[in-house]
Amino acid sequence: MVKKKGTVNKFTKAFREEALERLRSCENVTALAEELGVHRTLLYKWRERMQAREKGLPVNAASAKLQAENRVLKRMLAEKTLEIDFFRGALQKIEARRQSKGLPGEKASTTKSGS
Repeated sequence: MVKKKGTVNKFTKAFREEALERLRSCENVTALAEELGVHRTLLYKWRERMQAREKGLPVNAASAKLQAENRVLKRMLAEKTLEIDFFRGALQKIEARRQSKGLPGEKASTTKSGS
């Protein structure tokens, strides 16, 4: 089968499923590919996509890259949220100690005049 530049060679889902079923029990992939009229690497690509779908993994590289980036960003967000919670709690403890000990930094009850 000769594929011209710019043309799209699409196979039906039923054809791909049948080819993959035959691939599972096939001993000679090259012979199967010739019989079906497809390149053998296409059979391997179809098999990889099917296995990825069964495992719930992304089908293409762009999707995989975006999911990996999303995991990294979620991890970073979680770390920053923990840091904020830590510092917020530490600041509350410091303010509570200052107020209980009457240390400088307490809010004044009256303001000083501009003299």
